Amino acid sequence: MTFEPLSRQSVSDQVFGRLRDAIVSGRYPAGDALPSERELATAFGVNRHAIREALRRLQQLGLVRVSQGGATRVLDWRATAGLDLAMALTGARDVLPVRTLIRDVLEMRACIGADAARLCAQRATGQQRRAVVEAVETYASAAPDLERMGAADRDLWRRIIEGSGNVAYLLAYNSLTAGDLAVGSVPPHRRTAELLDVTAHRNLAELIADGDAGGAEAVARALLAVPVGAPGEIGAA
Repeated sequence: MTFEPLSRQSVSDQVFGRLRDAIVSGRYPAGDALPSERELATAFGVNRHAIREALRRLQQLGLVRVSQGGATRVLDWRATAGLDLAMALTGARDVLPVRTLIRDVLEMRACIGADAARLCAQRATGQQRRAVVEAVETYASAAPDLERMGAADRDLWRRIIEGSGNVAYLLAYNSLTAGDLAVGSVPPHRRTAELLDVTAHRNLAELIADGDAGGAEAVARALLAVPVGAPGEIGAA
């Protein structure tokens, strides 16, 4: 397998990205040995330090196993990788090696968001419920400035997830998209429609404040729903 030489800017990042995508897309199947550090350095036109750093990051993501003095073996990422891989892939500004990944992340955020809203309505303290109501008013008052609305909306969802009392949801929120699980990589026109639905956001906050778990879950799911037939649209965004 050959690779084009890289520019000198962010060399290890580029090597990491190329190898990551080659592994996830199946160009290097599970069980295969990667070329040696020397061979990779020659193929990419970089020094071995950059290759070593890239391999270290691949190992951290669960994509390879690096053996001292031995071959670097490709792992089955579906069995060994975690949410950090999704974050690395959605954070990349290139073609995704998993065509449906953006759709899949959006489906995940809809599921987590809906269940977090349900749990928040059930478990949140009075102070946490008030924080949700205050957060939705801050969001609403930011209209029509989409940038300010987006920041306030992210804060609202953090309040909801905190109120759910589910630490796993909170960690997923933090790790998957660095604090943007309620947003994900939403296509711009869909994100705009979602942000401008002030009525739904206020309804959600009121249902949480009233302790209506079923109602809060339904409204959150509708607000975050992924449209039928979205894979092609979202994958191309």
